[in-house]
Amino acid sequence: MANRPAEALGLREGDREELARLTRASSVRAGLAQRARIVLLAADGEANTAIAGKVGVSRPTVITWRNRYAAHGIAGLEDEARSGRPRRLDHRKIVAETLKPPPKKYGVTHWSSRLLGKHLKISNGTVAKAWRDYGVAPWRVETFKFSTDPELVAKVTDVVGLYLAPPENAIVLCIDEKSQIQALDRTAPMLPMQPGLPERRTHDYKRHGTTTLFAALEIATGKVTGAVKPRHRHQEFLAFLKQVARAYPEGELHLVMDNYAAHKRVEIRDWLAANPRIHAHFTPTSGSWLNLVEVWFGIIERQAIHRGTFTSVRDLNKKIRTFVNGWNDRCHPFVWTKTAEEILKKANRQTTSNTSH
Repeated sequence: MANRPAEALGLREGDREELARLTRASSVRAGLAQRARIVLLAADGEANTAIAGKVGVSRPTVITWRNRYAAHGIAGLEDEARSGRPRRLDHRKIVAETLKPPPKKYGVTHWSSRLLGKHLKISNGTVAKAWRDYGVAPWRVETFKFSTDPELVAKVTDVVGLYLAPPENAIVLCIDEKSQIQALDRTAPMLPMQPGLPERRTHDYKRHGTTTLFAALEIATGKVTGAVKPRHRHQEFLAFLKQVARAYPEGELHLVMDNYAAHKRVEIRDWLAANPRIHAHFTPTSGSWLNLVEVWFGIIERQAIHRGTFTSVRDLNKKIRTFVNGWNDRCHPFVWTKTAEEILKKANRQTTSNTSH
């Protein structure tokens, strides 16, 4: 016997548009879109059996979602909270235990999910979920460094002042050396990049010695004066300063450099005193990040050294010089944006506890 036409399901005002949107939206869960389609077909007077066939569910399922919509509207189509065994161990307790050092008997510096799970007699999956919920990552470690320089404020103010407001008609140069650059050669030729494959190289390599790159970065233009030398003693540094002076024969030069011992040797001080147009400005102790040439060292490391192959120190030096020449053809200004006040505010040690009541 043929099914009788079902009584059309009455829709609340404005629900038809929303139900239609749920059936079309790609971001909606498949189950919710299916229930919305069931309700729309029911509203069009389709029989329950016919709806079940079109949607691909059972007849009782159709009846269930018709009744849920009739009772609660669109909100009734959402999943209800499921019953189940309540969590026996609060995630906060897992995290609290994670923040404590592991007992000495384990001989480890930090917890793993398996070790903590064994310690608490729970599964490592439960531990991992608690860590995800609270953003705890015992396997990660970061570094920090406080400057103990008694002249921290004066030096930061001096160097940042040069960056933000250099003296009129003066040239500001950031100077430093990148030492112990290794001439590494792979034990087999590099395999070039291909569609779907990155460039590949052997894990092992041959060492052919090291070199030191001296560089002076002109912040107004980004131009670099460079030299490669076998060592980085004060003798090499003094020779490089003389090279910089020849490269900039006129006007005042303001040199920003760090506190490396070779930069403060008596020979360097005497040479600076004999060249009054050249002024030295020192970054704070443990504050070489304030020297903008460090940014440029990062650039040459990423673009020319890290993935390079060098058959000898001579080959390495040649390729460094080639990069410097190419860089000067496409260089750009290095713009400092932070004020001394902003840097010093962030550099100040923060209290780790507050005992005020």
